[in-house]
Amino acid sequence: QVQLVESGGGLVQAGGSLRLSCAASGRTFSGYAMGWFRQAPGKEREFVAAISWRGGSTYYSDSVKGRFTISRDNAKNTVYLQMNSLKPEDTAVYYCAAVSIPVPTRSRLTNNDEYDYWGQGTQVTVSS
Repeated sequence: QVQLVESGGGLVQAGGSLRLSCAASGRTFSGYAMGWFRQAPGKEREFVAAISWRGGSTYYSDSVKGRFTISRDNAKNTVYLQMNSLKPEDTAVYYCAAVSIPVPTRSRLTNNDEYDYWGQGTQVTVSS
């Protein structure tokens, strides 16, 4: 079992920045690829970003590419999502997730059905 706890959400004005953190406990964190997803009211959960377990590969949705950065610190069992130039359409509950995949391809890491463990989510609200 892997337990995930997100933090760092909040209210920010458009153009501002936030950094989300996801702290993991339980099984070996470094063996898991990690992803960030988000869900806005009335919408389906969507992929935001993912990172391989070594951190050598990162993937982003087109809507956040160039504005968000995913990173991880395996020594701290934590994955981060730095969000810059925030827009009102970034408003959502943000979830981190973990998956153990031998070959973490983009197609699998962008698919929320692949993930084994999920956090409880943290609210991000961007005002215009």
